[in-house]
Amino acid sequence: MLDTVIIGAGIAGLTAAIYASRKRMQFEIVSTNFGGQMMESGEVLNYPGIKKSTGAGLASTMDKQMKFNNVNVKLETVKEIKKEGSNFAVVTGKNTYDTRSVIIASVAGPRELNVPGENEYKNKGVTYCAICDGPLFADMDVAVIGGGNAALESVDFLLNIAKKIYLINIEEKLIAHEYLQERIQGQEKVEVISKAATKEILGNGKMVTGLKYEQDGEEKEIKVGGVFVEIGRVPNTDFVKSLLKLDEHKHILIDCTTHTSVPGIFAAGDCASGHEYQYVIAAGQGCMALIKAARYLASKKD
Repeated sequence: MLDTVIIGAGIAGLTAAIYASRKRMQFEIVSTNFGGQMMESGEVLNYPGIKKSTGAGLASTMDKQMKFNNVNVKLETVKEIKKEGSNFAVVTGKNTYDTRSVIIASVAGPRELNVPGENEYKNKGVTYCAICDGPLFADMDVAVIGGGNAALESVDFLLNIAKKIYLINIEEKLIAHEYLQERIQGQEKVEVISKAATKEILGNGKMVTGLKYEQDGEEKEIKVGGVFVEIGRVPNTDFVKSLLKLDEHKHILIDCTTHTSVPGIFAAGDCASGHEYQYVIAAGQGCMALIKAARYLASKKD
């Protein structure tokens, strides 16, 4: 019987694992992959103590810290959490972990457009990660969908790769950080198209050839070879939707101390309510969740 199982190896889950290791708890950290959102992020300029890095660089630093603390991430996908009396069983595709508490720090996946052509041309020109797939679109005209930080980070990353970049923003103004907006201002290869709703992704059956959007009631079309969708993320919480209370966006409802609706289960990071996708917040919540889990276990002993 473990003290806790940590689900997710993004920055929230890894932070919880550091504290669990230092407390000499009996625990496992289980995740589909290592790094979570860090592996898809561009520059990191706002993490305390780190002047400048990248998401991959931050993940590499965390990997070294895991090794220093003798933490081994089990690369497994959690299918279900079962409540068994006052304890829990965390079921993956490979194992079942019996535990007295659970910390859920699962990462979020990309939000899709849900327009015609999107599913048909996934991995054929439609992508959700410029850092992962950007080099495949060298010297091509591409479209980036979105107006927030992720969208402008993608544009910035593609500046030295793509021939032309259309930034399709459904809102009237961009909502990304000012420094990201400043980076694309004056860039001749970047064209911002505002108040534009993407309606369809076009292709020839094998690859993307264009995109349709609606602007001021008029349907328009551009020719592109790639479409980068950056309109937000959806939390990976389907495996607990019948166990925990979720908000309207599928985030796990937590209080200010990371407790969920079920005693003994805690949540932190992108999967938790709050909707502020910042590394420093996720790390803080991961720390809080582990400390509160430890106090919960101590109260059960008492």
